Amino acid sequence: MNAVFVELDHLLNINNTVKNSNKEKYEIKSLEEALFLEEVEHYLKNYPNTQHVDIYLYDLNGHLRGKRIDVKCLKPLTKACYLPLSIYAMSLNGHVIEETGLGKFIGEPDHLCQPILGSLHPCAIDPESNAQLLLTMKDAHYQDCLIEPRNLLKKILKQLHERNYRPCIAAEIEFYLQPLDGIEKAEETTTQCFDIHLSDTHQKILDEIEAIAKLQNIIITGIISEASSGQYELNLQHTCDLLKLCDQIMLLKRTIKQISNKHGFRANFLAKPDLLKAGSGMHFHMSLLDQDQNNIFSSQHTELSVDLLNVISGLLSLMPSSMAILAPNLNSFRRFKMGHHAPLEANWGLNNRNVAIRIPCSDQENQRLEYRVAGADCNPYLSIAMILIGTLYGLTHQLEVPKQINQLTFKSKHHLLPIEQLEALKLFKNNKILVDYLGKAFIDLWCTVKQAEHQSVYSQITSVEKGWDV
Repeated sequence: MNAVFVELDHLLNINNTVKNSNKEKYEIKSLEEALFLEEVEHYLKNYPNTQHVDIYLYDLNGHLRGKRIDVKCLKPLTKACYLPLSIYAMSLNGHVIEETGLGKFIGEPDHLCQPILGSLHPCAIDPESNAQLLLTMKDAHYQDCLIEPRNLLKKILKQLHERNYRPCIAAEIEFYLQPLDGIEKAEETTTQCFDIHLSDTHQKILDEIEAIAKLQNIIITGIISEASSGQYELNLQHTCDLLKLCDQIMLLKRTIKQISNKHGFRANFLAKPDLLKAGSGMHFHMSLLDQDQNNIFSSQHTELSVDLLNVISGLLSLMPSSMAILAPNLNSFRRFKMGHHAPLEANWGLNNRNVAIRIPCSDQENQRLEYRVAGADCNPYLSIAMILIGTLYGLTHQLEVPKQINQLTFKSKHHLLPIEQLEALKLFKNNKILVDYLGKAFIDLWCTVKQAEHQSVYSQITSVEKGWDV
């Protein structure tokens, strides 16, 4: 289509009359560009004092990588911007892992990045002045870059949609609030499991998080005081828009960190921040809808539906190899210990919090499964991608449905999960099913970065070792 200079309102058929003769004009080549300009216009109308916009991508670990721009540079983003591909080769400490081949070896090339529609939101700190915008990267051929976690989820979700399946997922995020100024404040903010009456400080933080989340169009359906003191769980609304759900999880994590820090606390999303306390997970509740929006996990009988059992079998079959994603660093594996409801086997059961896949209490219409393996430190785009791959695999293959946990005996076959990161990475790299879905390039990239992270920790001599008398 030939590019033409038109008013945004005219292109979108919003209004045939130019309301403002001084309105800026842009060369609009697509409806997507026009919709982004409309989003910007609407946002700046609601937040006219905006001065800065944080534009960013999420790397493999879910860390923000980008820059802050002046608000005057926001509308020109219709023509996109450029950020380096090496963002997806960064370790947890922000170093580019050169062994990936995406860094200095190829000259740290930039790739085209475009705004994601609907992701322009106020920041938690000074929302009247500061905004934030999520980007997505294109490859050298201007197609979705398939080492970007969001694009991988998008690709796998499309395969389910082509089969007329619509997964509907809700997320639960656990984290700790830890005082920055020591033990005295920690004693003042001691909490108990399912505690309703929180300290004024914690309550103020949680209330502000919820208020900012509403500005960002994030629906928090529940806030729970968790197993250990200072540990909380936030529940997000279920949705079939899984890309948006992951966008909101990441946006909410940033908000939680910023608000907590503002009040003198650290929001800690480590999977196991304290060996003596409960670990933090990110649990996902999933039902599966057909093209008519019917939940195919529902059953009119007392037994579970065949489709639900097939999905469970697919998820459990791929779960050991999926651990490389669900437990993405050395600390992640510290969570998988006896006594804190962290699953140690690829198993399932009814109304049982010790299993990897739990079937919660519900009526037949709302039948769902709860996937309880991922840690709070996981990348949600990739974790949900693993769930969807397992779902597809179970629905398209004749697999044996494992017995639920209460039917197992000591002599039954137990499918143990890997308890060490390098073991999980080996399983992940050699799983042909996952390679088919995720692509060899991504598998190799993930394993290279994670092995480098593991080595950076393992190469340090601990104080315990230094104290050995040998």
